Amino acid sequence: MDSGTGSVSFIAAFIAGFLSFLSPCVLPLIPSYISYITGITFGELTRETQPGKIRLLTAAHSLLFIFGFTLVFVLLGLSLTFAGGMILQNRQVISKIGGIVIVIFGLNITGVINLDFLHKEKTLEIKFKPVGYFGSFLIGATFALGWTPCVGPLLASILLLSTTEKDIARGAMLLLSYSLGLALPFFFSSMLLNNFLAYFKAVKKYLRVISVITGIFLIAVGIMIFTNSFGALTGVFERLFSRP
Repeated sequence: MDSGTGSVSFIAAFIAGFLSFLSPCVLPLIPSYISYITGITFGELTRETQPGKIRLLTAAHSLLFIFGFTLVFVLLGLSLTFAGGMILQNRQVISKIGGIVIVIFGLNITGVINLDFLHKEKTLEIKFKPVGYFGSFLIGATFALGWTPCVGPLLASILLLSTTEKDIARGAMLLLSYSLGLALPFFFSSMLLNNFLAYFKAVKKYLRVISVITGIFLIAVGIMIFTNSFGALTGVFERLFSRP
């Protein structure tokens, strides 16, 4: 992929992270994640008025959890971009294959096709949380290494996109953008858990629709990777925003 892809691929990565947050594998579990990493009971977290100490603890543990999965995602991006750089002469082939794979992921999430192996959850589990802040960091890293039927295709798509980058730093930035898309709503949800619960009740019935939208998004990303359209789309955006 040409380095001229500009901000479009970063926007796509951010959207993929946000859709990961909204996925049926993550969204319903947010309160449980927050309670587990903080060690604070659900009742305390959902009080109308929280003591400052609880809010600070929630913020600190949430940020360390976020740092854990962000570090793993960025390291994955660095390693795969480096691998892609080692086989630069095959970059076009990688783009074609990667685009097809991502389209297949998208078709699977929308339900058009059913690939059983993508629906088998593979996760690294921590049965006992390590004490203290390091525990939250470690759980975040473990979360990043988990392979769930919802998050897996989205993460894999951004990882495949990173292999088409010539610049290792750009590959890492793609995964950082993905992490931000997942991290920002997670952090705000942890700080405003009562609001999150009200929102979740409203959005719960639309989880299937969100899955279809996610699938369509992946199909579009796959087609753009296959046709090397990210650079052209960036050019269109630049012309639009450069107009006086």
